[in-house]
Amino acid sequence: MGEPKKVAADVRQQLREFLATRRARLTPEQAGLPVFGGNRRVKGLRRGEVATLAGISVEYYIRLERGEAHGVSESVLDGINHALQLNEAERAHLLDLVRASGGTRPLKLVTARQSLRPPIQRILDSMTTTPAVVYSGRLDVIGTNALGRALYAPMYDDPVRPVNTARFAFLNPAARTFWHDWDKIANDSANLLRAEAGRNPCDSDLTALVGELSTRSEDFRIRWARHDVRLHTTGVKRVHHPVVGDLELPYEATPLAADPGQTLLMYTAEPGTPSEDALHLLASWAASEAPTNRSAKSERG
Repeated sequence: MGEPKKVAADVRQQLREFLATRRARLTPEQAGLPVFGGNRRVKGLRRGEVATLAGISVEYYIRLERGEAHGVSESVLDGINHALQLNEAERAHLLDLVRASGGTRPLKLVTARQSLRPPIQRILDSMTTTPAVVYSGRLDVIGTNALGRALYAPMYDDPVRPVNTARFAFLNPAARTFWHDWDKIANDSANLLRAEAGRNPCDSDLTALVGELSTRSEDFRIRWARHDVRLHTTGVKRVHHPVVGDLELPYEATPLAADPGQTLLMYTAEPGTPSEDALHLLASWAASEAPTNRSAKSERG
């Protein structure tokens, strides 16, 4: 009984800190509020100012920022989204936290040990010129094709399984060489884990991962405390591969509708660029390493 209660208390704390950090980042000027003379003792907006912008009473907003979210209506959330100028990822995260802390969904302790369905692995294997991976909400790599595993070769050098991009980013010194934009990757990794913690607050493996990263990495602790969240949809990753050198790879990420929590990530290279040449070279190297290029699924076992 103690653990579910502890999880519920943690969710309420997440809600409190998320709202407080969103409020602290906004100035009255950014919110379109009049500014009068004198020193403000509060960083960012005051609770009363958020309540005014959201169209609710100060007392109601204070209760919400304390984590008391039972019975919060959609119109109230819309008002808070507007007042705090939340983006799409933040709106989804707030809704997740309100649902969990407000008792509108049961809090059950789970360990979502995910595996890849065989049809998905066959689809991955059919993508012979595109590095592709499937990862979980915890950023575990749970499936790859040969080219995807070749691209992620430095991650597989670490014997810890499952391969996890956040663990690699924060705990392996090789990550700072592998990713040219390490700081962005580190931010994204922490922000994606924070969003997953709102969606699945009872995932014991996620809790263990966050605990490990918080204990061993100050870089992670700093980012985790910001309560920033993001969606993983599209972008460009710049890597330095130990075999083929530099690659600049646009990517697309799409959730697998039949497998909640799993996302397919696909990389490509712009035609006629050095990155395309490097990707062809990587494919040749992957073919030569075929006996050791097993799927991430088999590596978990």
